[in-house]
Amino acid sequence: VQLVESGGGSVQTGGSLSLSCVRSGATHRSACLAWFRQVPGQKREGVAATYTGGGATWYADSVRGRFTISKDNTKFTHYLQMDALKPEDTALYYCAADIDGVCLERPEDPSEWKYWGQGTQVTVS
Repeated sequence: VQLVESGGGSVQTGGSLSLSCVRSGATHRSACLAWFRQVPGQKREGVAATYTGGGATWYADSVRGRFTISKDNTKFTHYLQMDALKPEDTALYYCAADIDGVCLERPEDPSEWKYWGQGTQVTVS
């Protein structure tokens, strides 16, 4: 399974950005999908999660109400829409996936996720 991210960039406080993550390999199987972020010197932080088989979602308290995770199962892609961005949202953002796993049990734990994208920088000033 490979994950390829796109999106990200620089934006002013209060602005919006959108990230995309395209999944290849094992696309016929159910998948848990997530976004994480990491600031240098800090632990990787879970941001949002969902899964291909339903509409349930999970959000970190720090982004709930501002970020939206979604997916398009026909394109094997999941998205992160980020609104009302704050300087503290500045980080390297990673998409993650797990295949045939128990989704949303501990979505905030990076060790629960097997596949990772390469990361894309989001800078809010």
